[in-house]
Amino acid sequence: MNYRSTRGGASVGLAEALLLGLAPDGGLFVPENLPRLSTEDFDDKEDIVDIGTRFLAPFCAGSALETRLREICTEAFSFPIPLRDLMPDHPGRLSVLELFHGPTAAFKDVGARFLAACMQRLDAAASQADRRPLTILVATSGDTGGAVAAAFHGRPGFRVVVLYPEGQVSPRQAHQLACWGDNVLTLVVDGPFDACQRLVKGAFTHPELSSAHRLCSANSINIGRLLPQAVYYAASSLWHLRRHGRPASYIIPTGNLGNAHACVMARACGLPIGRIVLATNANRTIGDYLASGEYAPRESIATLASAMDVGDPSNMERLRKLFPGIDALREQVRAYSVGDEEIRAQIRRDAQRYGEVWCPHTATAAHVYDLLDAEERKDPWVLVATAHPAKFDTVVEPLLGRTLEIPAELAALLERPTVQQHIAADLDALADRMAVS
Repeated sequence: MNYRSTRGGASVGLAEALLLGLAPDGGLFVPENLPRLSTEDFDDKEDIVDIGTRFLAPFCAGSALETRLREICTEAFSFPIPLRDLMPDHPGRLSVLELFHGPTAAFKDVGARFLAACMQRLDAAASQADRRPLTILVATSGDTGGAVAAAFHGRPGFRVVVLYPEGQVSPRQAHQLACWGDNVLTLVVDGPFDACQRLVKGAFTHPELSSAHRLCSANSINIGRLLPQAVYYAASSLWHLRRHGRPASYIIPTGNLGNAHACVMARACGLPIGRIVLATNANRTIGDYLASGEYAPRESIATLASAMDVGDPSNMERLRKLFPGIDALREQVRAYSVGDEEIRAQIRRDAQRYGEVWCPHTATAAHVYDLLDAEERKDPWVLVATAHPAKFDTVVEPLLGRTLEIPAELAALLERPTVQQHIAADLDALADRMAVS
């Protein structure tokens, strides 16, 4: 399997695509051809590691990772990813896919751990000519940075630089981003998430940064983040079909479109996935594009669902490459925007209705489900739960009037001291800070 930039250019193998992160022309790597799989290909596979190894085998074919794929999947998928019914009286009608049981209590743990496992094996086999640490640059709107820091923390040969927007993540997210030290440098950027994302992309073409450091990205611009995320859509779609006899449709909270694109990829490969509906917050770039056909990125605005505060989603480039033309894209996905007041109301409502406590991001998906018409709601749907609500205690606890239990691993991180530095949203400022740290 080879990979090519969304903007053209020569094809490369998976190892090179992972280690480059961003293509030299500024585009994003995509598979040259998506494999075609059937449900029969997974007949003897139920465990997510087995499903993931089978699903990803064509994507790794011919690469240095091909023979290591099972151990990589075992390392990445080492925590529960349950698919639970929400309506016991109507089995299979509405389910929730819980992706937040990893070490940083967010769905980003899957992709970050897979990427780290791949890179460690690739770097160990690399030429001895350049033994500088591989520097992983990551822009985060809340959850990505913590997951990447956790995945790479303490790994020899790696350095992580996390950039997050000042004042635009929850207090517990901010603590997770800055509680590492050692080989993790946490930088608070004077600007929104999109400014952080521009710094990461710009670093690869900045003369000083690109010559002084071995750079790679761990944002969802890296294809190594999307491939493992497609696995939990493959697995959950098979589980649902086996339990209930009908394919499920998915409602996915999304900001940078990586998680949503992973679901689209899984369906395009032949997995039993019905409709794909995107839930966004008040950052309406995706929904406005689908409605108007004019792509108009803009500066992000701060919302309660902070990890989705993205005004220029990177993975829109991948979606538009896979489905050229707005009509083709409209056939694949649709999107709804959910405001802060609707998020608050949904958290209250579903705590009473289902006994479920949502994070603000998962609440956008739950609200979109309620917006579907009655006929659509007769079909099976899966809400994608992307983060544990305890990460957003300042939002959720006042709405419910009680304290949330903190998962043990998250509690341990919150006990750690933090260290971080502030920089302007400027590439020269980033270069200066990285040079002295």
